[in-house]
Amino acid sequence: MVKLSVIILTYNEEFYIADAIQSVAFANEIIVLDSFSTDATREIATELGVTLITRQFDNYSNQRNYAIDFAVGDWILFLDADERVIEKLQIEILKSIESDSYSAYKIWFPHFFMGRFLFHYTDKVIRLVKHHNVYFENAVHEKLIVEGKIGVLKNYMIHLTYKGLFSFIEKKDKYAWFQAKMAFDKGKKSSLFLLFFKPFYRFFHTYFVKRVFLDGVPGLAAAAIDAYGVFSRYAKLLLLEKKLK
Repeated sequence: MVKLSVIILTYNEEFYIADAIQSVAFANEIIVLDSFSTDATREIATELGVTLITRQFDNYSNQRNYAIDFAVGDWILFLDADERVIEKLQIEILKSIESDSYSAYKIWFPHFFMGRFLFHYTDKVIRLVKHHNVYFENAVHEKLIVEGKIGVLKNYMIHLTYKGLFSFIEKKDKYAWFQAKMAFDKGKKSSLFLLFFKPFYRFFHTYFVKRVFLDGVPGLAAAAIDAYGVFSRYAKLLLLEKKLK
């Protein structure tokens, strides 16, 4: 029988972690890697019988790579605390790992924002992978490196993306600092062109090319905040260049 391990990263996720764990109860093993939460996250996870490990957070790739070494399953599903596996996706996952057609699978993630799922503001990410020579790279927006063919699952993952408008903006700012620091370390420079053109292009691409306008007012807000996130990245890079941060 093919075994499945699930890896969940957490930090102060007491309101989300129980439902995340319960949504993957079909797995043979659930590993929660916690970054020393100060709320009840670890206690809740322990009560639900998962394998709990801790590591001080430095970046997402290192966290996930550290957790991979603890997994014993033939396949690994990477899950965030604000994500849920619906029944149709569960069935498809179990069927797919029994097949030898692919080494990894991408999963659809429509974002949940302002009370609705945005089916055009969506990501398609590798999250299900064979436990063989697999690792992550990049400090933020980590990339999963796998060997072999990659398939795409038909069913989507529920992603309770943002708790609200301000949470969305706060998350963009957090990622912007990571991205600015990475760019700075690589010797990249900010400019007025990047500060103004890049955000405009991101809005245009998100709203019109990806047709997020079909998601109504929440889609418009998401596209605008996406553009803000790009502006924030280059503004923070400028601060780093001038040694103001």
